[in-house]
Amino acid sequence: MASSSSMTLGVSTLLVLLPLGSANAQLSTNFYSSSCPKLLPTVKSVVQSAISSEASLGASLLRLFFHDCFVNGCDGSILLDDTSSFTGEKTALPNRNSVSGFYVIDDIKSAVEKVCPGVVSCADILAITARDSVTILGGPTWNVKLGRRDSKTASLSAANTGIPAPTSSLSQLISRFSALGLSSKDLVALSGAHTIGQGRCSTFRSRIYNETNIDSTFAKTRQSSCPATSGSGDDNLAPLDLLTSTAFDNNYFKNLLQNKGLFHSDQQLFNGGSTDSTVLGYSTNPSSFSSDFSAAMIRMGDISPLTASNGEIRKNCRTSNLPPSEDQPLLFCVFDQDGRHHSPHRLQR
Repeated sequence: MASSSSMTLGVSTLLVLLPLGSANAQLSTNFYSSSCPKLLPTVKSVVQSAISSEASLGASLLRLFFHDCFVNGCDGSILLDDTSSFTGEKTALPNRNSVSGFYVIDDIKSAVEKVCPGVVSCADILAITARDSVTILGGPTWNVKLGRRDSKTASLSAANTGIPAPTSSLSQLISRFSALGLSSKDLVALSGAHTIGQGRCSTFRSRIYNETNIDSTFAKTRQSSCPATSGSGDDNLAPLDLLTSTAFDNNYFKNLLQNKGLFHSDQQLFNGGSTDSTVLGYSTNPSSFSSDFSAAMIRMGDISPLTASNGEIRKNCRTSNLPPSEDQPLLFCVFDQDGRHHSPHRLQR
């Protein structure tokens, strides 16, 4: 998970040009086979390097795809920085101090632009990156459907309401997934993504101090690094999967059987409700989980993509392309202390 960091100024001037990419009306696994044949190995190389340096990035990159698709479809809108005309999704409550890894997407986009400039959307890069992250961490693989285009705007309000909260009840989770065309089995399978990654104290404090359907030893362990007082230790992290937080496996479901789900929403999947049998099945049959997770990821990737003449192919995943007009402002970038994160700022000619 990422927290906001102080900014140091580094200024460079960029011109953002409008690409001439096009897309078909339907997604397909071979969409870029002719226009960008080196796409998949190019993406995987950068993802592999990032995860080798920091294993937790695998969960971050997977989460970016989830949080993108659940807000107005899989359109890359989560990657857009705020502009004078809209406030984007990055500061929405479900994303604040939760989504990270944006600089890896920047690195992937730069690498892809070198082999096929103006061809591949940021939305498709998110989809490929999510698959590669899972596979690199020991999970299943699947053929990613491609052909999405990028949105030109983002919505703070849609992000605030579209992403299920860690405090959600089972009925709320089922309802939200159903609204996006996903079944309760998809819900359980996709929740298995919590076999990797970490959660912030502020998102599970209420569960470990107030709920009864929780293993007492597990609760005390989590309480040791998550004080009961709100505002104290809010950003302290705990693994979502108690056993193997950087390996994609089915231990998440085994934890639920023992009342060791970190989030309220996790434990809701195995709490006497309609999804209990699915959780039980995945806990004993990892191949079934892998197969269903792959299928659910493909279905999630089909949520409201922009295709054909809709949207655009961004040159920079953080900002929409500017019309090719000489009176458009230039952009300069502000970098944080790691030298990698940048956000565009307008500079009038």
